[in-house]
Amino acid sequence: MAASALIVKTPEADAVVGSLRNRYDATSKLGVPAHITILFPFMPPESVTPEVLNRLRSIFATVPAFSYTLDSIGRFEKTTYLAPVPAEPFIALTTRVVKQFPEFPPYSGQYAGVIPHLTVAHGDERSATIAETELTTGMRSRPPIVGQCNAVSLLENSSGLWREACAFELLR
Repeated sequence: MAASALIVKTPEADAVVGSLRNRYDATSKLGVPAHITILFPFMPPESVTPEVLNRLRSIFATVPAFSYTLDSIGRFEKTTYLAPVPAEPFIALTTRVVKQFPEFPPYSGQYAGVIPHLTVAHGDERSATIAETELTTGMRSRPPIVGQCNAVSLLENSSGLWREACAFELLR
């Protein structure tokens, strides 16, 4: 079933997480770039109308761009991720979108809260553990990853591969 997602692309992280994502996150091979999720799943791609795009544009146009770092490794049972600091601006973006589109809660409402994260490995506990070990080693010799959130991208996968359908600039 086709889906869409709202994300913040994090190309600054590719040098550190790219090879791990290629091995341990199947979405990487489907065209999903390194990112921090704002809202997934969002509405089916065929429901994204010009009105929806305008609503999204108005949500993001008043949010100031912000900087963040990725230097903390986190885990869910079957997932290894990098946590952005500060997390609050990402949570605020999610909250703003959900307020306007309450029929699309984060992760279909499966979890109580929102934990912003850049997925490095996802699928099974063993792979997540291997990725965590490699990521820990790789990050020891590097400065923290510094990112700038200037836009939110709408991705969709109606072709079977993910592609950017639209990008919404934040206030600069």
